[in-house]
Amino acid sequence: MKLTGGLRAVAVYEAAKGVLVLVAGFGLLSLMQRDAQHFAEQLVAHLHLNPAKGYPRIFIDASANVTDAKLWILAGLALLYAAVRSVEAYGLWLGRRWAEWFAVASGAIYVPAEVYEIVRGVTPTKLLLLAANVCIVAYLIYVLWRSRRIRPGQHHEPDAEADRRDA
Repeated sequence: MKLTGGLRAVAVYEAAKGVLVLVAGFGLLSLMQRDAQHFAEQLVAHLHLNPAKGYPRIFIDASANVTDAKLWILAGLALLYAAVRSVEAYGLWLGRRWAEWFAVASGAIYVPAEVYEIVRGVTPTKLLLLAANVCIVAYLIYVLWRSRRIRPGQHHEPDAEADRRDA
């Protein structure tokens, strides 16, 4: 059974996440030597959010404490995240077994946090993110299961596709 199309779809998804975070990192760098709090207030107003309530207030308060050093650190973390997602996407695109294992681990690590967020308050976005992540992790587990190697001592030949992917 060919699983390349699904792996490539997951690779594109992972690459897109990396690009999105990279763009956000550049956005953070654009705030250097500017009034981040003023920018946050303008953004909240533009989105027609109430600046005195909930997340908009937290966002504005957090932006008041932003320094150039913190922006550099956040941008560096965004670059690191984007690099990891790019390597994962590259490996998945080529059907590498290590990338499949890495994608399962990196996707599964978010599930408890996503469930916690849903427990705090159900929204369609939270449900969609959890469902997408669970589907991707389940698919990758299926791919790993399908391409598992035959253990020594068994009489079946190893899967030729698994040999190609491990090369």
